[in-house]
Amino acid sequence: MAFRNTYKYHLKRGNKIIRSGITNDLDRREDEHQREHGEDVHIKKVGRATTRESAKDWEKGQKHGTP
Repeated sequence: MAFRNTYKYHLKRGNKIIRSGITNDLDRREDEHQREHGEDVHIKKVGRATTRESAKDWEKGQKHGTP
C-alpha cells in the first residue's frame, strides 16, 4: 500500500510561480528555497497529500515557472 505523504507545491515570489516541486516536508523545503532564492519566496501547497509516484507524475507535467 502506498502512503499519501508527499505534497505538491508551487514556489512563488509574490504572485509569480518560479518553480513547482514535491516534498514530504513543506516547512523544511520552504526554508531550503529561502536560503537559495531569498526570504521573499514562499510555498503554496497544491491539493492534498498524495503518493510519491502520483506526485512525481504531476511534477513531470509541470513547466518551469508555470502551473
